[in-house]
Amino acid sequence: MQTASPTFVVIGAGAIGASAAAWAAAAHPSTVLLARGESLSVCRERGVTLYPIDDPAARKTYSVRMAAGLEDVRDAEVVAIAVKNYSLDAVARQVREVLGDRPLVVGLQNGLTNQTILPKYFSKVLYGVVAYNAWVDEPGVVGYQTKGPLILGSPDNRRLAEARALAAVLNRGLPTEATDRFQDAAHGKLVINLANSITTLLGHGVRPVEDLGHFQKILAGALWEGVTILKAAGFRESRLGGIPPWRLIWAAARLPQTLTRGLFRRNLRKMVLSSMANDVYQRRTGLNELEDINGYLVSLAEKHGAPAPINRAILDLCRESFSRPNPEPLDPKRVWERIQAQREGVAADFR
Repeated sequence: MQTASPTFVVIGAGAIGASAAAWAAAAHPSTVLLARGESLSVCRERGVTLYPIDDPAARKTYSVRMAAGLEDVRDAEVVAIAVKNYSLDAVARQVREVLGDRPLVVGLQNGLTNQTILPKYFSKVLYGVVAYNAWVDEPGVVGYQTKGPLILGSPDNRRLAEARALAAVLNRGLPTEATDRFQDAAHGKLVINLANSITTLLGHGVRPVEDLGHFQKILAGALWEGVTILKAAGFRESRLGGIPPWRLIWAAARLPQTLTRGLFRRNLRKMVLSSMANDVYQRRTGLNELEDINGYLVSLAEKHGAPAPINRAILDLCRESFSRPNPEPLDPKRVWERIQAQREGVAADFR
């Protein structure tokens, strides 16, 4: 960054882009949110309204400078791209065509696919682990579980000084940390993101899921198996950003449900319709982040010889279900039976 107060541009007015831009703009007026369509017109006219899940009445509206295109932000020094992985290549190409290789680019995506895409277009790249959940109720209105944080870094730490400088700027409004163990943090968040596919597959937020016993077994089992895969691959636990500790994930998977059901119910109440569920059941374009999250983790397990029967079964079921013209949620018991069959190496009939 060339200045102490850089022009900070956020591309994408989804839940993460809109919330990050709003919080940053509160203390950093040089923040610009680039949006289009109804999101652009609503945010330009009314601002961005945010509210916490535990107190919806505590809404706050932020005034954010809006832009319709990259031509309007040619002075951008920092560009945060907050679009899904399946849109990232096209957006990155547009940024490069209009702004060149001058700005510092920050990728705010789930998973690690962005570490392959962004270096193709830019020489100065940081990545962000978004360590909070947020969702869009309607254009310009976003709910969230916690206010941040955002964790910045890069795989090789060559941009650590810039990560720390940007974190210091953003932290005035948007809680932001820089880390020299970014890959640990990114992989730790990847395991938590496994919940997106599971809740989507079972239809949480689409219809009531009555079978909480199997639901809990599947979710807790998949996350703990994910942790064991990370350990086999040599990654260490990162406690940055409030990511659940591994011992808690172990407890959820291993302790009797009579001891853990209350916590599971409380956490379940905080889970709204995930962005993956929105892609699968509402947008229905065939585009989602399943391969960026679940596919990556199963490949990591194969690479390091780590068992992954739960996540392999879930990946296969999601591929089958999400590819249908009209996907429908699956019964948790049948999903658990498929997992058991995967563990036993038996091909289960799941038509």
